[in-house]
Amino acid sequence: MLPENEINRVLVVTAHPDDADFGAAGSVALFVDRGVEVTYLLVTDGDAGGNERELDNTGMAELRRTEQRTAAKAVGVTDVRFLGYSDGRVVPSLELRRDIARVIRQVRPDLVITHHPDRNYQFIAPSHPDHRAVGGAALDAVYPDARNPYAFPELVKEEGLEAWTVREVWLNGGSTPNHWVDITEAMDRKLAALQSHVSQVSHVEGFADFVRSRFAAWAEQAGFGEGHYAEGFQVVSTA
Repeated sequence: MLPENEINRVLVVTAHPDDADFGAAGSVALFVDRGVEVTYLLVTDGDAGGNERELDNTGMAELRRTEQRTAAKAVGVTDVRFLGYSDGRVVPSLELRRDIARVIRQVRPDLVITHHPDRNYQFIAPSHPDHRAVGGAALDAVYPDARNPYAFPELVKEEGLEAWTVREVWLNGGSTPNHWVDITEAMDRKLAALQSHVSQVSHVEGFADFVRSRFAAWAEQAGFGEGHYAEGFQVVSTA
């Protein structure tokens, strides 16, 4: 794994608003505490989400973008970008690979955090088709696209974006995590980020208790002990 002191920039690539907060907001808060620059890249605006909503898709997209920016601020992230793909219709296309590779070359991260591209049969929620599509496209954008100057040559010729090699990827939502982050000191900030997504979670009775119990269970699985909270990832070396 990359040593902590060699992680200076992190790019989090997700399908929808709130995905970064469920999957990695605690780890992100700890990165920010150490002075790491973190960028969020959201492939969709989450326009197909919402509970008992009165807004149309355009209105919901605008609301969810606002909620995500608020959630990002709760953990210290101010660089939040949206690609504007349609919620629920994402496929791992060449266009999506190019768009993610473009942001990788702009941000030049040491580490990318994204969805696991495989279906999780133990816990189905992370296996939304958009998640799997974005995870697969992000991995392809990391290797080989972003590092290869001859992949999407227009990024160099027209936009001046030179090739960049991401050294490591952390995948969340998979069934085989091999790296656990103790997020106990950032749990309140993670919860605040999640509660910023009012359109998605305000109707869930006992939501805070649910979140705490879920990440406490992962801390127990990780061996951190009672009173701790954890996020889990599968680490992929891509240097």
